[in-house]
Amino acid sequence: MGAKLRVVNRVLLGLAGLVLLCVGGGVMAAGAGLSVPSWWPWDGRHDVLLSKTDRYRWRDQGWWWPTVIAVLAVLVLLAVWWLLAQLRRPRLAEVLVDSGDGEGALLRGRALQGVLEGEAKALDGVARARVSLTGRRSTPEARVDLLLEPHAAPVEMLARLTDEAVAHARDSAGLASLPAEVRLRAAKHGAQRVS
Repeated sequence: MGAKLRVVNRVLLGLAGLVLLCVGGGVMAAGAGLSVPSWWPWDGRHDVLLSKTDRYRWRDQGWWWPTVIAVLAVLVLLAVWWLLAQLRRPRLAEVLVDSGDGEGALLRGRALQGVLEGEAKALDGVARARVSLTGRRSTPEARVDLLLEPHAAPVEMLARLTDEAVAHARDSAGLASLPAEVRLRAAKHGAQRVS
């Protein structure tokens, strides 16, 4: 999860929690018969959230229902955006490469990803490979999805991927380590004719 998304999550959850705590505490205090400020909308034990007068106050105004619908639509869109932001896996845009002069250089994440993916596809027995980089610029992590051909041995493929493709990517970027999560799936056998 990216740093910006973490900050937005914390701020939104903090604000929602504060509002719910204040409103809930006020309603409980009014319901228990404790004194509440004069501006508080619910002040009695038998008070309702929306009275009949409140519900019908704006009914005859032409702007009321379009405004209510627009505000609710915006709230739903924001909630859907927030949900999709939680499910999205952030990709690493840049990798910090030690150039030896103390400054460092930036390597595009997609470039390293493409090289790693190309090398994984070139391995004998791999039908398809997908690679994504996550983590931090200085400590990237690779997620590799391999679709293996029917004749490929998974243990051998994993060893070759680790020893060749991941090792080359790690060494070429000058990284101390490049942890990789590898998911292997087998391609289905095609139908063969027997004569």
